[in-house]
Amino acid sequence: MAAPAIVRPSVRQHSIKVELCTPAIGAELSNISLADAAHDPDAIAEIRALWLKHKVLFFRDQDISPMEQQNFAAQFAELESHPFAPSHPEADKLLALYRNLDPSKPEGFVEKASRENIWHADVTYKKAPPRGAILRCELGPDTGGDTIWSNMVMAYEKLPEAIKQRIDGLYAKHSAEHAFGAQMPIADRHAMAAKNPAAEHPVVLTHPETGEKVLYVNTVFTTHFSNFYNFDDIRYGQDFMPEAHHLLNYLTSQAAIPEYQVRLKWRNNTVAMWDNLAVQHYAVADYGKAPRKMLRATLTGTALS
Repeated sequence: MAAPAIVRPSVRQHSIKVELCTPAIGAELSNISLADAAHDPDAIAEIRALWLKHKVLFFRDQDISPMEQQNFAAQFAELESHPFAPSHPEADKLLALYRNLDPSKPEGFVEKASRENIWHADVTYKKAPPRGAILRCELGPDTGGDTIWSNMVMAYEKLPEAIKQRIDGLYAKHSAEHAFGAQMPIADRHAMAAKNPAAEHPVVLTHPETGEKVLYVNTVFTTHFSNFYNFDDIRYGQDFMPEAHHLLNYLTSQAAIPEYQVRLKWRNNTVAMWDNLAVQHYAVADYGKAPRKMLRATLTGTALS
């Protein structure tokens, strides 16, 4: 029989304090230790409810070990490793996002398959994309390196009605090949694509927990609509594809609207937790040669279609 969980007194000394970040998205939570909360189901349930409501949560001053971060994240779902990036040696389910630790590399050098300064949701090329992520700053630059999140539920809500009608019932393909394999030799790229086949998802996703409608296309992985057609306004065959491309570009651009966003200035021991189905994010790469160490836990999701 498993030993009962030990709840440290610090967990329940104070209720969680919630401070909204913007009218659209995000809340900062305080009076909570994530290391301790991992042992308290009531605290986890409260955090989960706030996560679903605000879509991105921020926690400051979380001086926790990699394994404590991993244990906290594991309370929300099974954890998965990234298919192309390294894990932390002390916590095998944490993705190590380390930058500029090698002074021999030139300024602006970014490792292959590691660019995050573009609007995206994580790993949407999988049939079951990650449910969410919990990212902790171990070491950050003095200035720069902010991360921005955008509320894709609001992005859908604010679309013109004519666009909502046009995308109702549309599906889109999401692929890793062009994002991660473009610089590979052709044989390696084909092998990578065969191992990670493209997935098809609804353009308008129904969130599995909240029931909200989400605009679910992104610049990095979404390549094209699977079932787009228009037989009424086509004069010649060349009329067909520009309409589809323009519509996809318009939809992916919605994440960049500031009214849907929240921006976090990282400090060491800050933790961000976001809903990978409901938001997109953009890691601003403006910190030059300053070293940066981030650890991310990825919550396993379920098949979307």
